[in-house]
Amino acid sequence: MYESGAFVADHVEPVTEAQVQPNGVDLTAEAVLEQREPGRIGTEGKTIGDRQPVEPSDDAETFTLTPGGYILQYAETIAIPEDHVGFLYPRSSLMRNSCMLNTAVWDAGYTGKGEGLLQVHHEVELERGARVAQLVLADAEHADTYDGSYQGERVE
Repeated sequence: MYESGAFVADHVEPVTEAQVQPNGVDLTAEAVLEQREPGRIGTEGKTIGDRQPVEPSDDAETFTLTPGGYILQYAETIAIPEDHVGFLYPRSSLMRNSCMLNTAVWDAGYTGKGEGLLQVHHEVELERGARVAQLVLADAEHADTYDGSYQGERVE
């Protein structure tokens, strides 16, 4: 069963009232990156290819994105509680602007500022702080909690 937006909001920081939805919490865009070098995913580990920040346009808050793939970093720190699993879905405004956000499952115990793959199919402007995705939490049984290499990512 999915939890209420109010429950999810207790596990997201910072969060405004406008971000709290009936069934989840909207996450906002903090930064956009382009991968410039190849990565590697093997049986003994992984390497993330070199990434470069996309510089905002002249107002310093809007990214003008041409068609291609980008890494979208979220502004909020999330903490997936035990006995839950997190799913992140794109807001329909992205799809209506020929963009798609690909994400992964967030396991119980994960804490950090995640990121997703933003596919842009037609030029779009994306403002820093814009709501781009909705986090939902569902009840889940698990044998253990997350303790992988992304634990605590981008959390100061």
